[in-house]
Amino acid sequence: MTDILLVVNAGSSSLKFQVYRLPTATSLAFAYGGQISGIGGLEPTFRVKAENGAILVDDAVPSIDAADLRLAQDLLLSWLRRKIDRAPIAVGHRIVHGGPRYAQSVILDDEVLGELETLAPLAPLHQHNNLAPVRVIRALWPHVRQVACFDTAFHKGHSQVVQRFAIPQYLHEQGIRRYGFHGLSYDYIAQRLRHDWPEVARGRVIVAHLGAGASACAMIDGRSVDSTMGFTALDGLPMSTRPGRLDPGVVLWMLKQGYTPEQVQHLLYNESGLKGLSGLSGDIRDLLASASGAAKLAVDYFIYRVAESLAGLCVASRGLDALVFTAGIGENSPVIRAGICEQLSWMGITIDAASNVADACCISASNSAIAVYVLATNEEVVIARQTLDRITE
Repeated sequence: MTDILLVVNAGSSSLKFQVYRLPTATSLAFAYGGQISGIGGLEPTFRVKAENGAILVDDAVPSIDAADLRLAQDLLLSWLRRKIDRAPIAVGHRIVHGGPRYAQSVILDDEVLGELETLAPLAPLHQHNNLAPVRVIRALWPHVRQVACFDTAFHKGHSQVVQRFAIPQYLHEQGIRRYGFHGLSYDYIAQRLRHDWPEVARGRVIVAHLGAGASACAMIDGRSVDSTMGFTALDGLPMSTRPGRLDPGVVLWMLKQGYTPEQVQHLLYNESGLKGLSGLSGDIRDLLASASGAAKLAVDYFIYRVAESLAGLCVASRGLDALVFTAGIGENSPVIRAGICEQLSWMGITIDAASNVADACCISASNSAIAVYVLATNEEVVIARQTLDRITE
């Protein structure tokens, strides 16, 4: 019977998974995958698709059964135990923060797990959630190897100039530096470009990963040379509920006004960004559908700051041959893509309106000086490949 490999990607409000068959010891074949979304919300859902696109599950979930990640894990694992007849050969996990130590994926043991737990303050929305399924799977399948795949690892080759903050050396030695995130997504896009557009991949590319969390990455020959996110996932582009780049004096001011560190953290991670600007929602779809002035401000702010940051990354890439949009907003919002490209029209970017509305792979006009692509990301397949690499070493 064919072995299987399980991938788990636990976020702040969703639990994604994919199951792969292993026809040989070194090959992967997607079997099925899906997610429980809306965890903690009023209308959570559980959806699963097979390799041929057939819908295996498309159910509304009682909110009480997905009130938190633990309950969602129980729901998913209960379904998986009915679906598969034996333990997977390995389980790969997306882990947002690998800290200064981990430059590649690693098999999870007690030491590694403990070290990763200490990094939770650097990614409070994600790290505990990423690690929670590890313990659940340990209890269910104690002998199954589990692998941590890091969002920070893709950016490990950054130069000292890019990586450092202008702070004393002893703080840098304690790990305060610019890490960069969304690396699994950028890794997938780099691989996709190498496969489908090798000449583009060898050049100067900026990828805009625009979703609830948002960042951008400059690449040369498929390798990260700079990214908008830094020490934590708060930095860089404005996001759904996070502010992005922020004068640290604002935090000092809040502390002097009597805010506790916990209150500051909650405000910056949960009440800022598009939600804070609009006073309505952190979901770009809600803002685009709204007639309110505050919603328009939030959309305009997002477009402007993303364009500004993309232009800034051109210093690291020493110019630009191609721009790639990916993730939820990047893949699905023609309005946002058009707005960003309009802000960058001075660079010679021109998009084809019909291709943009159709979410085509290439949306740049024939006379555009810079190619513009829209590519769906797939962090889970990168996790699967890295996991297979670790267990077959």
